[in-house]
Amino acid sequence: MAGIAHAVEIAEDALHVIAAVLLVVVALVLVADTAREIAFVLAGHHNGPALLLAVLDETLLLFIVAELLHTVAIALRHRGALDPEPFLVVGLVAGIRRVLVLTAEAEQSFHWNPEGIELLILMALILVMAITTLVWRRSGGSQPKPGLVPPSTSAGG
Repeated sequence: MAGIAHAVEIAEDALHVIAAVLLVVVALVLVADTAREIAFVLAGHHNGPALLLAVLDETLLLFIVAELLHTVAIALRHRGALDPEPFLVVGLVAGIRRVLVLTAEAEQSFHWNPEGIELLILMALILVMAITTLVWRRSGGSQPKPGLVPPSTSAGG
């Protein structure tokens, strides 16, 4: 039985490494695509808001990939133990990214069309995830980073 458990742990670590490599490839492709999009917009007769929206969208997507990569690294470091906080951060960034894109693409006046309802749902979801993150941190679920000394335990305080 110990041999089977060890084999499963090795397989799990291998899958985490594969996921990490794929996330790195996705990140590199996103960086290259962002650079290509910036060059395309600057070479053509496109407006500044289009460039800003494209770069913001790609950058936030890159941040999501980086947070997922960070989560995989934590899982590898701690032998598969997952902390929900990085997933909440990814959800927050994804929700905020969608809100920014929807509002940037919206018309000048607000209407309760499907996009308006989606914005309302997204804002509620962002609020719930932010509160959940706050509760998680205050409940002691999130451990301080190694090497960081909390202000209450510092020598001068």
